[in-house]
Amino acid sequence: MDLNIAGYKLDVTEDGYLTDHSQWNKEIAQEIAKQEDIELTDKHWEVISWLQEQVKNDVALSVRGIKKSGVINIKEFYALFPGGPLKVSTKIAGVPKPKSCI
Repeated sequence: MDLNIAGYKLDVTEDGYLTDHSQWNKEIAQEIAKQEDIELTDKHWEVISWLQEQVKNDVALSVRGIKKSGVINIKEFYALFPGGPLKVSTKIAGVPKPKSCI
């Protein structure tokens, strides 16, 4: 499926996740965040970087993993990415949809 975001033509899944992470950039992340009614702060970028690093290292993403990350506590994670924080944060980060997300 094709999607135009921030002037880029992207390949995405039916859920809106990028199929090719190399297409991701900060401008695209900001546009996806805007669609989710999120204005990205330094803390958001810290979480996004952590998520990307985990995926690069083949670590399965989960809320439990975020809790143990030391990057953010769960309450803050839910506040930063409301409406399904793992689903929303991974979409913004341009990484594949975690298997733990329905």
